Amino acid sequence: MIAVAGAPRRRLAAAAALAMLVSAASALAHGLDPAALALKETAPGIFAVTWRASALRLPGADVRPLLSASCRRISDIESGEAADHVILRWSIDCGPGGLAGATIGVADLAAAKINALLTVTRDGGERVQVVLSPRQPAFTVPARASRWDVVRDYTRLGVEHILSGPDHLLFVFGLLLLVATTRLLVQTITAFTLGHSITLSAAVLGLASVPSRPIEVLIALSVLVLAVELARDEGQGTALRRLPWLMAVAFGLLHGLGFAGALAAAGLSGDDVPLALLSFNAGIEIGQLAFVAAVLAGGALLRRWLPLAAARSTRPAVYAMGVLAAFWCFQRLADWVG
Repeated sequence: MIAVAGAPRRRLAAAAALAMLVSAASALAHGLDPAALALKETAPGIFAVTWRASALRLPGADVRPLLSASCRRISDIESGEAADHVILRWSIDCGPGGLAGATIGVADLAAAKINALLTVTRDGGERVQVVLSPRQPAFTVPARASRWDVVRDYTRLGVEHILSGPDHLLFVFGLLLLVATTRLLVQTITAFTLGHSITLSAAVLGLASVPSRPIEVLIALSVLVLAVELARDEGQGTALRRLPWLMAVAFGLLHGLGFAGALAAAGLSGDDVPLALLSFNAGIEIGQLAFVAAVLAGGALLRRWLPLAAARSTRPAVYAMGVLAAFWCFQRLADWVG
């Protein structure tokens, strides 16, 4: 981590992040609302298929499962809808060889800007779990499951989750401006990961279940609260400035609830839940610290080349952050109640 003094560091961080704020304005909401595809073998070669996807669709995106050509549907499709997602269920016959060596994918992940959680449960309880992404939208089912695949895929999911979410990056950027020392900044960001772990674990274990749309509104509201706090005079010494990790924990709790529903729908087995959660949260921490390091490094260059612009950029950056957060609040609230 790059160590820089408090006030100069905040000014250079603000200058470095102005470009990020402008580009984030084009993102109406967080892109990651994962789909979930689960296939459970109920008899040799026969699989019950469950497909869960968001009820909202981006124009031009047709997110749907792509099953192996060797599998044929043997039942009608049953559908159900909740407030924010659609669930489809049917059965397929993949022959005596089952799904070993078969390729399964999800169409249009890149267009929808989401990931998909794939779970294949074989007769006897063995599970294969992977995260499909826009870069890797298909997976060839191996003869045996690998724990390394769980670590790799969920770590990557955690990194992509934080780096593809402008609202979450904006919150971390706000912490750069709020926290005076690098050590306290690292502690505050880590508090976010701990908060995320609590609600994510609770949801996967069936201890908590909250609809995603109100949570997304609260996430945007948290960014707005942070922007308002940053707009205050630093000399006021508010509780949020003295104990910034409290805000980070609260934000982490909201974020965990916003994502946990789809992760729980993947049907993680008891053996893989700790490994998947640990890997996902490690990815979140890696992504956050990488973003912080990039902003500080970019800010240091700007401060060296354009010191006057760096010194005067904090206030415009805070106002831009507040405007964007307020827009997200209204936009997500309209999606929720409309």
